[in-house]
Amino acid sequence: MQGKRLDRVNQLLKEEIAEIIGRELKDPRIGFVTVTEVETSKDLRHAKVFVSILGSDSDWAQALAALEKAAGFIRGELIRRLRLRVVPYVAFRPDRSMAHAAHITEILETLKGSASPGD
Repeated sequence: MQGKRLDRVNQLLKEEIAEIIGRELKDPRIGFVTVTEVETSKDLRHAKVFVSILGSDSDWAQALAALEKAAGFIRGELIRRLRLRVVPYVAFRPDRSMAHAAHITEILETLKGSASPGD
């Protein structure tokens, strides 16, 4: 039963954090950010928020720094919006899986194009 509840809390946090980032944060360092996953500790005191950021490595670094700076504001908004007994402290982590998938696709396309017709 605990697993299903935790999954619901993770999904709720993911949706709310994405909305807060998209609508409330005005920091120009935060460009196109997607919340991909939230992992909350069993005691609900801490949450790892995985984000994907469109841009270069410097864009990633700037956006992550801006998100960490806004973590207190985001937690305050979560407290205000959600009816949870405990609202976790959030920590942002990079999720580069989409960039890795694009890189793998690019490599496969290159290999497919360089294969000889007789193969």
